[in-house]
Amino acid sequence: MVHPFNRIFGLGDKGNPELEETEEFNPDEVIQLPVDRIQPNRFQPRTIFNEEKIKELAQTIHTHGMIQPIVVRKLDEDNFELIAGERRWRAVQSLGWEKVSVIIRDMSDAETASVALIENLQREELTVIEEALAYAKLIELHSLTQEALAQRLGKNQSTIANKLRLLKLPEEVQMALLNKTITERHARALIKLKEPEQQLLLLQVIIDNDLNVKQTEERIAKMNEPKEQPKKRPKLKGINKDIRIAMNTIRQSLNMVSDTGVEVESDEKELDDYYQITIKIPKKK
Repeated sequence: MVHPFNRIFGLGDKGNPELEETEEFNPDEVIQLPVDRIQPNRFQPRTIFNEEKIKELAQTIHTHGMIQPIVVRKLDEDNFELIAGERRWRAVQSLGWEKVSVIIRDMSDAETASVALIENLQREELTVIEEALAYAKLIELHSLTQEALAQRLGKNQSTIANKLRLLKLPEEVQMALLNKTITERHARALIKLKEPEQQLLLLQVIIDNDLNVKQTEERIAKMNEPKEQPKKRPKLKGINKDIRIAMNTIRQSLNMVSDTGVEVESDEKELDDYYQITIKIPKKK
């Protein structure tokens, strides 16, 4: 019998050839396996597990038993790796069970990774970043285009593309998405800013001021407006290189603050012994 996943990605029903040479398993047989012989799936796309939901699942399993066995593959003589069912495995561990119901499949690394990714995608419980990483991994594993992946998963190509664009955002923005500090719509709006520094500055403004998506988009539109010609500033030719770098760094920082919507006034003066920069930031908008 060909596994549904294999039909989606054009694979046969054979898995890891090394395992097939040494031992065969009935793909439909449910057996009892020691919990401590099972290792987590190294390809698991989910990075955050809700401990409260794990406890609820454990209570359900304690009351009604293991209704659906987990799926594993054999790694060596003594150890097995999860393919699907990590939440159930974690729940059983919390109950202190010594054995758990499993089905053993012969699968390669690529097949194991794909099953784990697809199982989580079908549950629709991944964060948008985990989902984007899952799409990227499936494209890599099977050398697919975005369009081909969309067809095989029954999704729009634009959906796949929009998720993958999120992976181009700075790590701090991705972590905010992963932790659900901001929404996917916030993140997609931030993509419209070209510079990572601007994205990070506005991210902090969003978090500090609890900006909604509309307010965020308004800030971005203002930041992307053509800049007015700056006031004539003192020329920095013929001065120490370190001083010139310091002055330019201050100017760039002021421009970035202005880009967030804060009205900053600055004035530069060149005096006999030093440069003087006066900065005015209003207390209220």
